[in-house]
Amino acid sequence: MTELDELGARCAELAQGPLRTAAESGTPGRLNRGLLKALAEHGVLAEIFDRPAKAVVLCAIREALARHCTEAETAFALQGLGAYPIVLAGSQELVDAWIPRIAAGDAAVGFALTEPGAGSDAAHLSLRAVPDGDDFLLTGEKTYISHAPEADVYSVFARTSDTGAKGITAFAVPRDTPGLDGDPLDLISPHAIGRLRFTGARVPRANILGDLDGGWTVAMRTLDMFRPSVGAFAVGMAQAALDAAVTHATHREAFGKPLSAFQGITHQLADVATRLHAARLLVHDAATAYDAAPGTTAARSAMAKLFATETAQQAVDLAIQVHGAQALERGHLLEHLYREVRAPRIYEGTSEIQREIIARSLFRK
Repeated sequence: MTELDELGARCAELAQGPLRTAAESGTPGRLNRGLLKALAEHGVLAEIFDRPAKAVVLCAIREALARHCTEAETAFALQGLGAYPIVLAGSQELVDAWIPRIAAGDAAVGFALTEPGAGSDAAHLSLRAVPDGDDFLLTGEKTYISHAPEADVYSVFARTSDTGAKGITAFAVPRDTPGLDGDPLDLISPHAIGRLRFTGARVPRANILGDLDGGWTVAMRTLDMFRPSVGAFAVGMAQAALDAAVTHATHREAFGKPLSAFQGITHQLADVATRLHAARLLVHDAATAYDAAPGTTAARSAMAKLFATETAQQAVDLAIQVHGAQALERGHLLEHLYREVRAPRIYEGTSEIQREIIARSLFRK
């Protein structure tokens, strides 16, 4: 068993035990600080904060957690996504101020890129950051922001000049900044996601992440790092759905024989199993390539996210079809997965955006 296999097995065990217990103690749709603390206390957050982050490690953790406790997976992923711009581009002072607290589960962090008018077209942000002495005044709105409005700090991307993607700057913005407020959003899958409003929020120049007007690079490097692991999240959910469908088809009888005796069912499951295996290989390939050469693997990451998330949607849908109406009952594993599986085809770049990235790479060559 490799180190990654051992890590996955340990995370799977935690996801079926203390992490699930912590997840169930939280309020759906709101930040679960107890779950963040459990992720830290059991060494899961340490895997990305106590050593240089590796995409293959992210993937191993996210797949294992997603297979057994999607709430733990999402809390882990949001903490990593929000913190990575600080790790990647923050000053030593910002890193020292926030990363130990984030890694210990004592502080929650959010990734604030999306706006009401800038989703897939993320380069056209309208949140303004205007210089004012040694500070910047931020005015505008963000939406679908991780851990909002309760995170302790946000990695915020704001417009500092009118030059498209080249006019965006990243900032670390604490929650208690005057002029910053927000409210939670009620989504079909109850994650800690919300809106943020900035009304002249004053942020010191020292809180810039990276270079002035260099925030787009910070955002894209963060997303490139995490896109393969979104695929791993999808693979974990797809595996859980396939496992449930196979178990049900083995024991459920219809017309005097088990469902596993009907080729109309088993051949569809065989197709999903094949796609799932291919998705896992794509995810591993993209993560390995990223770790070897960061910044050069956008198309591979896009392929992994696209194929894995679309496969997961198919796997969950088929598993529900195999189970029948019982899978639609509130609280059933597949009802839960059906609500969970839809969002990954949208966030961190829709499936259509992934196809565009892949297509551009073809013609660039």
